[in-house]
Amino acid sequence: PPRASPEPRGDSGTMGGTASGYSALATAAIAATITFLVLFTIAGNALVILAVLSSRALRAPQNLFLVSLAAADILVATLIIPFSLANELLGYWYFEQTWCEIYLALDVLFCTSSIVHLCAISLDRYWAVSRAVPYGAQRTPRRVKCGIVAVWTIAALISLPPLVYKGGERVAAPGGRPQCKLNEEAWYVLSSSVGSFFAPCLIMILVYLRIYLIAKRRSHRQSAKAPLSGTPNAPPAPGAQPPGMGPPADRTSLLSPEEPPAAPGPTAGSAPQPGGRPRDTLATGTGRVVLARRAPALNAWRRKTQLNREKRFTFVLAVVIGVFVLCWFPFFFLYSLGALCPQHCKVPDGVFQFFFWIGYCNSSLNPVIYTVFNQDFRRAFRRLLCRRRAP
Repeated sequence: PPRASPEPRGDSGTMGGTASGYSALATAAIAATITFLVLFTIAGNALVILAVLSSRALRAPQNLFLVSLAAADILVATLIIPFSLANELLGYWYFEQTWCEIYLALDVLFCTSSIVHLCAISLDRYWAVSRAVPYGAQRTPRRVKCGIVAVWTIAALISLPPLVYKGGERVAAPGGRPQCKLNEEAWYVLSSSVGSFFAPCLIMILVYLRIYLIAKRRSHRQSAKAPLSGTPNAPPAPGAQPPGMGPPADRTSLLSPEEPPAAPGPTAGSAPQPGGRPRDTLATGTGRVVLARRAPALNAWRRKTQLNREKRFTFVLAVVIGVFVLCWFPFFFLYSLGALCPQHCKVPDGVFQFFFWIGYCNSSLNPVIYTVFNQDFRRAFRRLLCRRRAP
């Protein structure tokens, strides 16, 4: 986020106040808390990346967006938060001016990329729900990777150009100490807030509202069809196989080439099955291909399972987006308010500082959300932490 306070504090003009703004005990407590936050953020998001890359249940192409989002959160924890902590506790910018400019640029970039990632994920959810069959075929790993590149490019285009005009400044505060903060002109504050937060938030809200309306319409449609279908489609009993999924011999397979062909050319016929049920076969010059007769209920069961999985995943991502908005909205609201009426809308320094760090805490929350709301992630995390193979 933009690293500027609505008004100077103490004698340094930075968010951390003066060097003597915290007692030794408070300094130690803040340092320990933020250090734990950094370590937890790195470990949690590293687990997310490893889980997606190593678990078969999470290897869907769209989960690469979560990998990229986790990488952005790790970068926040390693390249941004430690320097923000030093600035907070020291009360001034201790490092070089060049790093001040890089630090500010990366800070805005990573925050913007996080919300643009969530925008891309919400659009992916919308297309998966509204055009499940055609979009499922088009959503390949290559296209998702291209989408991730586009996300980072858009984030850079939104966040970096204003910094070129007037980037971070390492100037002397009233106490003679250097400070590192962004352009505080109203045009920059408002444009960065709108581009980095408010506009993407509006897009996500509209997209998820559309998803909700589609889901509600489908629910009403299914409820209307239920009385006409006789018996409702009950889920398979525990341990039971889905419709049409019998032993391996029931599925399409290729018999051994050593088996003599039934005819020189392809001919159709019927072969007995160990259970007495005939199977369609196609004899060729090299062997006999067994064509399984799939029950119509199989496709319906698979479709219903896929839709349920999409619904659960959509809910989890809605929670992720909701938590992100809750964490960052207070900061961006107060930041914009200070630019709109700097004289009459003074924000208490402690309040502004509190919400500033709440925003950073968001980088550590996504792994917790995945663990609480998604069984596949729980299993993958358990397997990684216990160092044993998933079943």
